[in-house]
Amino acid sequence: ILDGSLADEGTAEGRYAWPRTLREGMSGADVKELQIRVAGWAADGSSKTYVALDGQFGPGTKAAVIRFQRANGLVADGIVGPATQAKLNALQDADGSTAHFAFSEFYSKDGSGFSGGKVSATTVKENVRRLMWKLEALRQKCGNRAITINSGFRSIAHNRAVGGVSNSMHLYGIAADIVVSGVSVATVRTKAMSCG
Repeated sequence: ILDGSLADEGTAEGRYAWPRTLREGMSGADVKELQIRVAGWAADGSSKTYVALDGQFGPGTKAAVIRFQRANGLVADGIVGPATQAKLNALQDADGSTAHFAFSEFYSKDGSGFSGGKVSATTVKENVRRLMWKLEALRQKCGNRAITINSGFRSIAHNRAVGGVSNSMHLYGIAADIVVSGVSVATVRTKAMSCG
């Protein structure tokens, strides 16, 4: 989804202000924010499973919540109450990025920041934010090993300069070339596939 909307509702510390406890059957903007945050928990294995970012708390969202809860030592009931919300917020920085990733890590290497791609800079930033949440899940699935971002968003000019294909997902801010410290490429690939 490339809608460009940032979830900038939050507390004074910049954390998301969850307005209610969430459970299967509910819908709304807060459910969509939840889906963004648990999208990296889409599957147990390397299946091509994705969490829909549709604001509808269905079975896929519940399954991702349960996986997140299990991985974080929470009661794995699929209900997103204060404990799960607090853990999700602990993974968020005040600027909307995540605990282990900064927006600047994803800037185009030619100095254009998030500008000059196939979509607006605002949309790129939102796409990068969503990607960060998936990378947070990948980091945890890889034993909380550091992840280095070698290439994130690329402007059209930078993509051309590095020999990237014209339809590269880097041009939208939805791809990153990464290295996970101490983890083989094959393992990272398998675990990344479980992150949607």
